[in-house]
Amino acid sequence: MEYRIEHDSLGEMKVPADRLWGAQTQRSLENFPIGNDRMPIEIIRAFAVLKKAAALANRDLGKLDERRCALIAAVCDEILGGRLDGEFPLSVWQTGSGTQTNMNVNEVIANRGNAIVGEALLHPNDTVNMSQSSNDTFPTAMHIAAMCAVHASLLPAVDACMEVLKRLEAENEDVIKIGRTHLQDATPLRFSQEISGWRGMLESTREEIQLSSASLSALALGGTAVGTGLNAPEGFASLSARYVSELTGYRFVSDPNKFRALTSKDALVFSHGALKALAACMMKIANDVRWLASGPRCGIGEIKIPENEPGSSIMPGKVNPTQCESVTMVAVQVMANDTAIGLAASQGNFELNVFMPVLIYNYLHSVRLLSDSIRSFTVRCLAGLKANPARMKENLDRSLMLVTCLSPRIGYENAAKAARLAYLEDLTLKEAVLRLGLLDEAEFDALVRPENMV
Repeated sequence: MEYRIEHDSLGEMKVPADRLWGAQTQRSLENFPIGNDRMPIEIIRAFAVLKKAAALANRDLGKLDERRCALIAAVCDEILGGRLDGEFPLSVWQTGSGTQTNMNVNEVIANRGNAIVGEALLHPNDTVNMSQSSNDTFPTAMHIAAMCAVHASLLPAVDACMEVLKRLEAENEDVIKIGRTHLQDATPLRFSQEISGWRGMLESTREEIQLSSASLSALALGGTAVGTGLNAPEGFASLSARYVSELTGYRFVSDPNKFRALTSKDALVFSHGALKALAACMMKIANDVRWLASGPRCGIGEIKIPENEPGSSIMPGKVNPTQCESVTMVAVQVMANDTAIGLAASQGNFELNVFMPVLIYNYLHSVRLLSDSIRSFTVRCLAGLKANPARMKENLDRSLMLVTCLSPRIGYENAAKAARLAYLEDLTLKEAVLRLGLLDEAEFDALVRPENMV
């Protein structure tokens, strides 16, 4: 392999000749050979947005000339287009401020820009990092990446799932089934009502995600090293936030308290709490679906779901609810991520939190897993879900909890006696009521009508 010599404040470093990064990136590569977890590409894209916004703000404020600004912007556009993805190899498990990733981006922009024009116009620190510090750029990139991921990926996946559930509600309006509480028979309801509960869970958590993501709009950029804004010109913070908004299409503002912005990660904790709530809802929906589809002959069997792949290497013909299992595993992972995020956010010391890479890694991991799993679950399971009306009616007719509608006529204690007798002697509810002389057959048939109980 051929190398070139790059240098930083600690001296010279050999860097692969075909790479755009510089000495600080190379040092990080050599000093942190830990795991296979790379800095998420969403963070790199967010850095490209903020570097371009910072260059535009510096230009407007007279700190950066038009040629250098345009060159920085051009390279940032290449990063946003995915053309330079191979130039960002650093591990998540690096410095807790994300300094090395900030410098990785600075070095790539500078070296790529200089290569484009054939002269040394850009310097990673003096030009690309102008008016900035890793301490304010990394938390800014975190908020940009989180906001974009939630709105561009997760919320559309939730919306698509809700649309399928609305269709299923309409298709099952006339289907009546037995309800279940405590895993025991309860009173009847329409299948559409049960589905509406699933839809309502997603609607509520979607609103919670939307509301909590608003806290991500406040940016630390402009606080520089400790929040005082040293080396950043007046107006830089608000102007760069305005440019970030224009570049992303989402509303961002300069955080009015940069000291909090650098050291506290409460906005990401709050936002991820809503993601955990979504994970809990998806766990519940997926569990309901797989229980209702259990069988095909010895389970509940009230619905049928798509048969996507063979389920066993030893039992021929077995098909499992694999999409449900995938969703529930994702839910567990998101809940675990929430623990890591909460712990990481609690570790702010003095003027800086130094657990930022692991925090945003887990946040974006959750968004990615939830987005992908919800889309897959929607397309490969819910979209093909069908009611099994015959099995629903069979279970409904056998249920003892239909006795609940008799309580106003024969009283709670007599109704309980009838249900108990039917259970102990394996009678139908009607047979038990008639044997106890509580009603005659015509009265029973007039009162026990499931369609009037929903």
